[in-house]
Amino acid sequence: MEILAFGVQADEKPLIERGFAGHHEVRCVDVFLNEDTAPIAAGYEAVSTSVNAVLDRHVLNILADGGTRMIAQRSTGFNNIDLTEAERLGMTVARVSYYSPYAVAEFAWTLALAVNRRVVRSAIRSREFDFRLDGLMGRDMHGRTAGVLGTGKIGEAFSRIAHGFGMRLLGWDIAENPACMELGMKYVPKEQLLAESDLVTLHVPLMPETTHLIDADALKAMKDDAILVNSSRGALIDTAALVVELREGRFRGVALDVYEAEAGLFHVDRSLETVEDDTLARLVTFPHVLVTSHQAYYTEDAVGQIVDATVRNILDYKAGRRSENVLVPRT
Repeated sequence: MEILAFGVQADEKPLIERGFAGHHEVRCVDVFLNEDTAPIAAGYEAVSTSVNAVLDRHVLNILADGGTRMIAQRSTGFNNIDLTEAERLGMTVARVSYYSPYAVAEFAWTLALAVNRRVVRSAIRSREFDFRLDGLMGRDMHGRTAGVLGTGKIGEAFSRIAHGFGMRLLGWDIAENPACMELGMKYVPKEQLLAESDLVTLHVPLMPETTHLIDADALKAMKDDAILVNSSRGALIDTAALVVELREGRFRGVALDVYEAEAGLFHVDRSLETVEDDTLARLVTFPHVLVTSHQAYYTEDAVGQIVDATVRNILDYKAGRRSENVLVPRT
C-alpha cells in the first residue's frame, strides 16, 4: 500500500521515508491537506496529515470519494478532525498519543528564558555591532514562582526543569500528578495560580472546556510583570484579549509557539505576502513578545517517535488491530 503524507517539512522527509522503509511506500508532499489539496489523495487508501490539516466534513467527503479509508495524523492534537463525520463515512482515524515530552518542555523553557533575558533583541543588536546593555536586563528565575497549567507528561518535564532552577511550583489540573508533588508542587485554583506566578506556562489539551482558558479575566488576574508561555495550542489564549493587555504595557514577556488562527499561516513562507490577520500583525510588533512557528515538538527524537507511531498506526489498520492511538476504529 502507498501512503500519501501531507504537510511534510524538509527536515522531516528523510525520517518519514526511513520509518516507512520495509513496510509501505510513502509519497511526501509539502502542501497541507485542505479543500484545495484533498483531490490529490484520490487513489490512496491511507493518508498521513499534520496538525495544520483541515479535516472538516467537506474535506473528509472528498477523501472518502477518492477512496481514502484511513487517516493517520502525525500529532497528539486532533481538534482539526471532524470525528463524527469520519465515523459516518466509515473512515479509520488515528493519532500519536505520545512522543517525547522533553522536546516541548525544553522549548517552552527556551521561550521563557529568551523573553526574560531579551535574547532576540540582543542578537539583533549584535548583528548591527550595537553592544549596549540598555533594555536587556533580565531577572533570576531562582526563588520565583512557576505556575504550570496542565501537569501531565509535558507539564511534569517542565516542572522538573523549574525545580532545577530553584523555583516555587504551583499546579492546576483536573488530577494531581504525584511526581510533581514530590518536587514540592502545590495544587491551587487557577485564579490563585495566575495571581501568584511570575511565570505561567500552558500544557493542557485543547477541548471545548479549555478554549480561551486564558481569557480577558484570566489575563487581568496575572501579575503585571509575569511571563506567559504557550507551547500547547493557540486557542487556549484569547489572543485579542491578550493584545489589549499588551497595549496597556502589561507583562514582562509573552512567548507563543502557537496561535489560535495559525492554520494556513504556520509552517509556510508568507514573507512575500501581505498577512491579513491584523491580530497577529499587531502581536509581533510588541518588543517583549516572541512568536515562533509551532516548533516545540520539532526535534529528531520527537519527530522520530511520531513517525514510528504513525507507521504502527497504519500497520495496525491493515491488520485490523486497535491501539490507544485510534480515535475512530475500523469498521
